[in-house]
Amino acid sequence: MSKKQIIPKKTPMLEQPPAERVKNYDEVPYGYTAEQAMAEAKRCIECGRPLCIDGCPVNINIPVFLKFVNEGDFRAAINLIKETNALPAVTGRVCPQEEQCEGKCALSKRFESVAIGRLERFVADWEAAQGSMPIPELPPPTGKKVAVVGSGPAGLTVAADLAKKGHHVTIFEALHEAGGVLVYGIPEFRLPKAIVQREVDYVCRLGAKLVKDFVVGAASTLDELLEEYDAVFLGTGAGLPWFLNVPGENLNGVYSANEYLTRANLMKAYRFPEYDTPIVRGKRVVTVGGGNVAMDSARTALRLGAEESIIVYRRSREEMPARAEEIHHAEQEGVRFELLTTPVAFHGDNGGWVKEIECIRNELGEPDASGRRRPVPIKDSNFRIPVDVVVLAIGQSPNPLIPKTTPDLKTGKNGVVIIENETGKTTKKAVFAGGDVATGGATVILAMGQGKKAAKAIDEYLKTGQW
Repeated sequence: MSKKQIIPKKTPMLEQPPAERVKNYDEVPYGYTAEQAMAEAKRCIECGRPLCIDGCPVNINIPVFLKFVNEGDFRAAINLIKETNALPAVTGRVCPQEEQCEGKCALSKRFESVAIGRLERFVADWEAAQGSMPIPELPPPTGKKVAVVGSGPAGLTVAADLAKKGHHVTIFEALHEAGGVLVYGIPEFRLPKAIVQREVDYVCRLGAKLVKDFVVGAASTLDELLEEYDAVFLGTGAGLPWFLNVPGENLNGVYSANEYLTRANLMKAYRFPEYDTPIVRGKRVVTVGGGNVAMDSARTALRLGAEESIIVYRRSREEMPARAEEIHHAEQEGVRFELLTTPVAFHGDNGGWVKEIECIRNELGEPDASGRRRPVPIKDSNFRIPVDVVVLAIGQSPNPLIPKTTPDLKTGKNGVVIIENETGKTTKKAVFAGGDVATGGATVILAMGQGKKAAKAIDEYLKTGQW
């Protein structure tokens, strides 16, 4: 470590008080001021081997970005980030930085790491506040055409990177708004939709064309796209929800998290009565699962009027895959946690509406394939929780529509498209893939990292024709 004076703790970031924020959909953290951002960037100790870069899936030059912020040169900072990351306002908010760049920070061995994510968010928001988001100088058109299927994090990354290479890019989005999971999955209070739209607009200004309400696999097959385009990237995400396959799961009031959050976010049920989207607003809502999607669902339930929001998770708190910040925010807002608990049945009334969730207690056994200790049911420990709404947030798989209409596109476990990890190449010539369609449910930044690798490989393929 350098001899620079060490400031052990992060510069605090103010947030909405929990009692107020559960009554609105405004973003929870307020973000840094310029003075706070410069003070936080100053905490970087300028270590000789900056592992923070290795921890970033899109390889932002973090030490130089922090140096620019420390010096107050916010324009240089955001320009540097955008060399490798087209969605900084998004990743600055939803990245699991504690496991990635900040987890590798040299300070984190003894102190709190530099708040890299907060600073990325700051410079992205600073740029937007200037009223101008300039685009880099673009090369002359190459004449090559690429179809990007899906406008989520992976698709937007590929589109941005290829547009900056001079290729003609068309993004095909199945829904009526672009952004993928950023608009249908992540709630407004964690990622405002205006920010997603701002980032989508930036990618379009780079030259990408956006076609919405277009379902590849139905409106057009993959083979038909390849008749018009030189290469195709599949970034269709993981929109097929998993279920528990227990009795009563088909009762009214039992939602998948995909449907619940899509109704609340994309279809704007949270803006009732302006948008009269049907959604059951239960007084007691149980969310099953322990990831970020479960936290989003449980916190959304409170904002939709639930008097009690409960998370049921089969392992202990230590095994929860959700970000520590999301768990902390849920606890602050009053979400109750029933840990070491597994649902075994749902019970309804004569009208077919769910009224109780029957659970069994667990104890932790030996680690399973995930590396986490396996939940082992405790005999005769069954109990019931009265409930009005249940949200199942236990995972998801890719939609099978495109593989079903493309026989030579190979898929693996849970329907993920098989790819080469370093290139995103699929088993079908000229077709690449990345993000949740190739991994199952993962993080925004990992999808973007795969998108960057695929974009590089697509550019090489377009130049050489070699597969």
